[in-house]
Amino acid sequence: MARSPEGAQSVGTVIIAGVANLTIAAAKVLAGLLSGSAAVLSEAAHSFADTTTEVLLFVALRRGARPADDERPFGHGRESYAWAFLAAVFTFVGGGIFSITQGVHAIQIDQRQDDNLISYVVLAISAVAEGISWRRASRQIKGRARRFSVSPWLVVRRTPDTTVKAVFFEDSAALIGLVLAAAGVGLSQITDNGFWDGLASIMIGLLLLVVAVTLARSNLSLLLGRAAGPSTRQEIYDELVGVPTVVRIHTLLTLQLGPDEILVAAKVDFADDATGAAIEAAADEAERRLIARNPAVRFVFLDPTGSKSPDLPDTRPD
Repeated sequence: MARSPEGAQSVGTVIIAGVANLTIAAAKVLAGLLSGSAAVLSEAAHSFADTTTEVLLFVALRRGARPADDERPFGHGRESYAWAFLAAVFTFVGGGIFSITQGVHAIQIDQRQDDNLISYVVLAISAVAEGISWRRASRQIKGRARRFSVSPWLVVRRTPDTTVKAVFFEDSAALIGLVLAAAGVGLSQITDNGFWDGLASIMIGLLLLVVAVTLARSNLSLLLGRAAGPSTRQEIYDELVGVPTVVRIHTLLTLQLGPDEILVAAKVDFADDATGAAIEAAADEAERRLIARNPAVRFVFLDPTGSKSPDLPDTRPD
């Protein structure tokens, strides 16, 4: 199965984020050990968690893009959500627990810092690297927003591309974490009190847990089966009702099979005088229209239904 342009962008986004996270994770470990800062070490755990997540997301993209076979006639797209769910749960929860534990320990022993300069330098470099990765993910999200004429925030909430969503949340949390770490190091230096450094570490841990819950819930909803977004459903509905001989759409069902794979099934009322050949031609045209409008549409099933047939629960766009 050929990867869509948006899918190729997602792979690039994941690779760039992974390389950036691995590089700055190593630098944070060195800075944390040399300075004795719990917050900087927590940020190192944060970056390692992000790196592990990128590896799992890359696996998700590769396995989810495998072609359909006899056992998986609709492809392997849903598998990408399973890997993304594992990434959200294990890596972020692990990083969050480590950071909270590290912070509590630092407060209990009133851990002092030795050399803060290296911490500031590493945090500043990390902010630049994370900013580059965040900007790429943001551009991809804004591109989707323009495509569907919706707000970027709605894209973040509803996008089925879990890799872009994960990278955006990771990098956003990383930038917030860097601010928290810098504040913790600075306040501890000013007050000569390790409490602030430990508190920053705890806050970083809580931030990681929030990201874990947010991403896990999103991936779980897609893994269990979720319809395409409202704007996509409206596009599909508009194209179907525009097909000659189509009188009415009784029921429209969509299913997100993968990040860029949608299944469409509809009960369609064709014109009473439409011949079998005309209905076949209309079905073929409907499929061509839908795929041309949105390449993510991979499967289209139309069920000719009489005008007097009872409706199923209304699933048409609002």
